[in-house]
Amino acid sequence: MTPPFSRRAVLAAGTGAAVGLSLPAASAYAGGHATTRVRFTLNAQVLDGGEQVTSLILDTARLGRIDPAGLTTETFAVHAKATSPVPLSAGDVIFGEYDLDRTVTAARLDRRGNIVLDLSHGEGQSGAGTLGYIAGRGRNVVLDLTYTLTQRVPIPLRDHRSITITDFVQNRGLSDPEVDAFSSHVSGSGMKYRLYSPTGAHASRRGRRPLVVWLHGGGEGASLPDDYYDNETTLRANRGALGFATPEAQRIFGGAYVLAPQSTSAWMQDGPRFAPLIREIIDDVTRTNHVDHDRIYVAGCSNGGYMSMKMTTVYPTLFAASVPICGVVTSFPAGGAPLIPDSELARISTPSWLVASRDDTTVDPLANTVHAHELIPGSLMTLYDDVTWNGYRFSGHWSWIYVARNDPSIDGTRVWQWMAARRRGRA
Repeated sequence: MTPPFSRRAVLAAGTGAAVGLSLPAASAYAGGHATTRVRFTLNAQVLDGGEQVTSLILDTARLGRIDPAGLTTETFAVHAKATSPVPLSAGDVIFGEYDLDRTVTAARLDRRGNIVLDLSHGEGQSGAGTLGYIAGRGRNVVLDLTYTLTQRVPIPLRDHRSITITDFVQNRGLSDPEVDAFSSHVSGSGMKYRLYSPTGAHASRRGRRPLVVWLHGGGEGASLPDDYYDNETTLRANRGALGFATPEAQRIFGGAYVLAPQSTSAWMQDGPRFAPLIREIIDDVTRTNHVDHDRIYVAGCSNGGYMSMKMTTVYPTLFAASVPICGVVTSFPAGGAPLIPDSELARISTPSWLVASRDDTTVDPLANTVHAHELIPGSLMTLYDDVTWNGYRFSGHWSWIYVARNDPSIDGTRVWQWMAARRRGRA
């Protein structure tokens, strides 16, 4: 449901390919001994606009005590290439591929003595994303990323020797602590999902904990014709699910499980069929974890905003609260029957807080969010003029950014606090 340009943040799984490089006019020895190959890892972070590779860590601690004063942004050149993980036919358009040099903004040592190369990144910056968006399929995919490193000058050691690395090997995958904190699972019916479990003090305290169910947008579903079902894009395309796993959210909810199922296509293609599949996962998670059955919440964006409302029509007593974001209730595309009829909206009894932006050109906020708000008894609504965060203006469809940052507020109460205060059967 997100416009193509919005999917420039592409999902990446590292290629793991070895890249052998010879360095002209540079010694390949350290203290008379040939240097061994050095492995490196891509570090990533999910920004509001999607995941980007923000730095590289080179496994150099074993090469000796590197003098950090000798590291500069010119010590290494970094080249990045991102390609589609699925075959593309003639005429297929994918947004997010690139083949370019990355700008190194800092070169430093971590506490283990490994070299860290910080890379230029930020909202709207090309050549940093880990996800690609295949327009004809309406799907995000994790791009195949290949990084090539070239050492330009020798690296000084504290004992006045120097080293030159001639062989770099990229580790597979990405290191993204927020994403990696979610475990991967498959339900009995074959639907994949990710699950965050409370940690630290929240994990050790007694009692049951709330469960937040995050339902992704249309771009984050599988592309089964391409045999592509990755259980990754749901977390990497935006901060929708990740927001509820942040320390701030965990403090507000008192430690919460966060569940992110991945559709085998798009929720709006068949909401009534997907509803029991999602319910099956919720039942599995509540059965095998310390979940408070009176504090199960559902939230989602776009396709997931529709599915959030649909779940409350199919299971009117399951959820303590619902937060549909830029959800669809009318026919989509236009001309058919409404996805959620007015009669169903009027019967929703789950406390609901709807969010959208007036400048959404993908899902008409008046015909969908405002219309649903007018029909859902006792519902709340936050309607923004546009989607701007930290000075950067995003597509008007991306109002989920505000919920992921706990920004919506009514009468001094923010949306996460409002959710956390709700109990099943009590508004």
